[in-house]
Amino acid sequence: MTDIDARLAELGLTLPDAPAPAANYVPYVQSGNMLFVSGQISQGPDGLMLGKLGADLDVEAGAKAAAACALSLLAQARAACGGDFSKLKRVVKLTGFVNSTPEFTDQPKVINGASDLLVAVLGDAGRHSRSAVSAAALPLGVAVEIEAIFELA
Repeated sequence: MTDIDARLAELGLTLPDAPAPAANYVPYVQSGNMLFVSGQISQGPDGLMLGKLGADLDVEAGAKAAAACALSLLAQARAACGGDFSKLKRVVKLTGFVNSTPEFTDQPKVINGASDLLVAVLGDAGRHSRSAVSAAALPLGVAVEIEAIFELA
């Protein structure tokens, strides 16, 4: 078991299976030692995490949705590494999209759910640059979608 697997277990977190693409794209692309992971939508063990921040979801619910996205990002990274987390060097960048009303301005607080989870699991290797933006709508009505760039060893 790698340190990442041990840390996930210590935190009581379980990675989902790497979600399959929903359209004509691949879940990740490796170019050199950089891994680009396609946007992962908010879904948990009970299904899709739906809703619009500022209308029917609060920041806490949005942050939980973002954390779920982070687990899917890690699942895709693990798949890209052939199941060997020791190949994962660091998180470089997250781009987070928040399904929100025009008046909602706490997108960064929502995407902190993903950032906080990645730092909790990966330590300093989980610290990253980031964008957190609003979207009028997201696929299937989900609350959050996040894409990531990882560096591989």
